[in-house]
Amino acid sequence: MKPDRITLAITGASGAQYGLRLLQCLLDAGCRVYLMVSQPAQVVIATETDFDLPGRSDEQQRFLSEYFKAAENQLHVFGRDQWMSPVASGANTARSMVICPCSSATLSAIAHGASRDLIERAADVMLKEHRQLILLHREMPVSAIHLENMLKLSQLGVTIMPASPGFYHQPQNVNALIDFVVARILDHLNIEHTLIPRWGEEPHQ
Repeated sequence: MKPDRITLAITGASGAQYGLRLLQCLLDAGCRVYLMVSQPAQVVIATETDFDLPGRSDEQQRFLSEYFKAAENQLHVFGRDQWMSPVASGANTARSMVICPCSSATLSAIAHGASRDLIERAADVMLKEHRQLILLHREMPVSAIHLENMLKLSQLGVTIMPASPGFYHQPQNVNALIDFVVARILDHLNIEHTLIPRWGEEPHQ
């Protein structure tokens, strides 16, 4: 069986750790990942993490493949203007796309069909092809504009997931909170994981 193809975009909202952890989990699960990192996201990654992420997409692909020990040709990184990439067309796109984290600017652009860069175009493709699109919105408080955009996209079948970790599993550190959110995304992607115990189950040993 061919591995699942998942498109992952990391945009300029706070919470770069969510996107990087999701990338690691997707690669560990054997998925083939199409990755896009916006320029604002590169600034956030440098601010919030210890990653020294290169600026060019080909260098990012090399760096992240080595860091996460991805298999050959498992990870493909595309720049904002690579319009010939698979994610730009419904004829050759992934089964699911996750924007993690999703900035309010990206949320608005998708809701209005802007398609000004490859991330927005890839999301627009998922909408027109009626494929799975998940947006991990990271903003608080939210304005009426944000809520209207969320409602519009939700009515089109988009899954809106605020970055709101639960506490019932008694997290002991920040990584446990990150894993809670990433685990919920993996659930919606139907990808098996053991990041957190299920509700009513004992913690993993």
